Amino acid sequence: MNRVTEKESNYQDLDKMSVAELLTNMNNEDKTVPFAVEKAIPQLEKLVQVTVDSMKKGGRLFYIGAGTSGRLGILDASECPPTFGVPFDWVIGLIAGGDKAIRKAVEFAEDDTAQAWKDMKEYGMSKDDVVIGIAASGTTPYVIGGLQRANEEGLITGCIVCNDGSPIAQVAQYPVEVVVGPEFVTGSTRLKSGTAQKLVLNMLSTSVMIQLGRVKGNKMVDMQLSNIKLVARGVRMIMDETKLDEETATTLLERYGSVRKAIENSHALK
Repeated sequence: MNRVTEKESNYQDLDKMSVAELLTNMNNEDKTVPFAVEKAIPQLEKLVQVTVDSMKKGGRLFYIGAGTSGRLGILDASECPPTFGVPFDWVIGLIAGGDKAIRKAVEFAEDDTAQAWKDMKEYGMSKDDVVIGIAASGTTPYVIGGLQRANEEGLITGCIVCNDGSPIAQVAQYPVEVVVGPEFVTGSTRLKSGTAQKLVLNMLSTSVMIQLGRVKGNKMVDMQLSNIKLVARGVRMIMDETKLDEETATTLLERYGSVRKAIENSHALK
């Protein structure tokens, strides 16, 4: 395989650059990422569709990864319940080394090919579940082992990687390969590769949730009302959708506790 993620940076003598030069050059590199993601949309479309089909049958979405990739999966999973009002076990992020690895690297945790499936088994895996491996290099043993076992158990598997022809892409049934090229700091895949993975995860989970009916129009009608800002946003959504005044919209939201239910029952106060 061609490990572009490990190729030498296109820039030399970073330690001699001014702050302005560092920021400008990194920004110029970052501008290339969306174009790399665009090329992978046909692959991503297939993964989104099969995920939607599986989740409609009661399946869940699992992300497995190590280091930055694992943290990005956990971030995306953790944002689905407050954004879309879904149960916390609909989208689950797992990282090599366990939860303590979210904040501090756990040495050699990513090298265990058996651990990912052990981590997943704690959730009682179903044939309708989807497992997506996230790994910039496409070679992480934790992810490879997890996807191989998921395949053996009859689950749907996908991946998000940043090298062409990687072992992980060969194992995954639905690979998404976003090749962003050498990193600004040689081999530091928390940069462009991490940005690409975040973009793909945004697109994946948001598209899936919209397809599952968790968005109405362009509004997060099932979002959790967990702070003053979100309550105010919910009131505005109800006002926009129903043309009711702020006081009435607030009353509806307090009564039903959800934007969707408030809108559905707004006729009672008209």
